[in-house]
Amino acid sequence: MLAIAALTLAALFSGAALYVLFAEHPARGRIEPTAQLVQWKSAYAHGAVMQASLAGLSGLVGIAVWLRWNDLFFLAGGLVMLGAIAYTFAVMWQLNNRLKATPPEAVSAETVAMLGRWGRLHAGRTSIGLAATAIYAAGLYRALT
Repeated sequence: MLAIAALTLAALFSGAALYVLFAEHPARGRIEPTAQLVQWKSAYAHGAVMQASLAGLSGLVGIAVWLRWNDLFFLAGGLVMLGAIAYTFAVMWQLNNRLKATPPEAVSAETVAMLGRWGRLHAGRTSIGLAATAIYAAGLYRALT
C-alpha cells in the first residue's frame, strides 16, 4: 500500500503541475498584466502549500518503501520527488519572492517577463514530478511482476 501511496502522491503532484503548466499559466498570460500578477499571487498562495505537501509526502513515503522493501526504485523516486522541493528553493525561490513582493500598482514589463520566466521554471518542476512518477511506476511494476 505504501508503494501505491508514493506513486499516487507523485501522480497528484504531477497532474496539478501539468494543469498549471498547460492551462492556468497560459490563461493567466492572456489577461492584462496587473490581473496576471494578482491571479498568480492568489494561485501561488494556495498551490504552493498543496504542491509542497504532495512532493514532501511522496518523497518520504517513497523512502519508507525503500527502507521496507530495499527497492532502489523507491529510493530514487523519493529523492527525485524531494528534489522538486530543492529545485523550488534553489531555482525558483528568489523569483517567487520578487513576484510576491511586487505590488499590483507597480506592475511593469519586467513583471510580465518574470511571470513568463516563472512558467518556464515551473515546467522544470513539472518534469521532476513526472520523472518521479515514472520511477515509482517502474518500481511498482517490477515489484508486482
